[in-house]
Amino acid sequence: MSTSPAREPLLEVRDLRVHFPTHDGLVRAVDGASFAVHRGRTLGVVGESGSGKSITFLTVMGLIDRRRARVSGQVLFEGEDLLALPPDELRRLRGDRVGMIFQDPMTSLHPMYRVGDQIAEAVRAHRDVDKREAGRRAVEALRQVGVPAVEQRARQYPHEFSGGMRQRAMIAMALALDPDLLIADEPTTALDVTVQAQILELIDELKQRLDIGVVLISHSLATIADVAQDVMVMYAGRPVEIASRDGLFHAPLHPYTWGLLGSSPQVHRRVERLTPVDGAPPSLIAVPPGCPFHPRCPHRFAPCDSERPDLVDRGGGHPDACHLSAEDKARLREAREVAA
Repeated sequence: MSTSPAREPLLEVRDLRVHFPTHDGLVRAVDGASFAVHRGRTLGVVGESGSGKSITFLTVMGLIDRRRARVSGQVLFEGEDLLALPPDELRRLRGDRVGMIFQDPMTSLHPMYRVGDQIAEAVRAHRDVDKREAGRRAVEALRQVGVPAVEQRARQYPHEFSGGMRQRAMIAMALALDPDLLIADEPTTALDVTVQAQILELIDELKQRLDIGVVLISHSLATIADVAQDVMVMYAGRPVEIASRDGLFHAPLHPYTWGLLGSSPQVHRRVERLTPVDGAPPSLIAVPPGCPFHPRCPHRFAPCDSERPDLVDRGGGHPDACHLSAEDKARLREAREVAA
């Protein structure tokens, strides 16, 4: 499904489904996601709130309560299915070989413990080292992510760090064990624009230097454009388009992607006004039949109401989930660009 090079995927997800039974009905939070992440590359994942982005990767991390969710499919990490692992083995792998950075570091860092001690504790949970060695590794991890006066900073508490420094500390904690895969869930949401750019540049530099795979989850296409080599657009719990960065930004194929691009500022061209996507995402308890985007799509036609399109390459150069032909998409895309 991925447009990445032929190198074996670091992470390959096949037909992942995560459904939550509730009193109101079945919430289809993820409903058939298939994609790959490659070492040395960043997969940018974009979509509106409720599209399934975070739930997909919380499931990859084993952070979904399997007693409350129906999970099926495969999550292959270097060929090993994480969904089939016993909880103890999954806990050992999480943090050790797969690290995750969350949106708000203040909810991830304990306010009553020094930052260095918290990173050292993560090291000792996965490595057979004494307290002194774990502390040394914590300091080195903070130095690696550009924290200044690192010896002093390691002895400080989270409230003594700025927002950008707290996020750097979370990246240091995720990288202290030399993971192969780093998942960053909206890592710059609460930061100002300058600090956002610094954090994204840091993640990109670490990816290249350490040759790890990165997943960057974001609402912002501009963020994705800066650092991702591959892009996955999600809608109503499933991918609707997967492409290289250039493929997605220069030849997008799905009408939802067109809508996202039309509602985002573009550096390379001036527009009089941005055009929001009409309507709102569907309830994941009552996803429309056929193409889930069809109630909001200005280009829908008969099959869209009843036939769910598969995520396949229809001749446009990369996979998308839309019934329109490649020729129709090229014509409509050209008309949109002329109108803009």
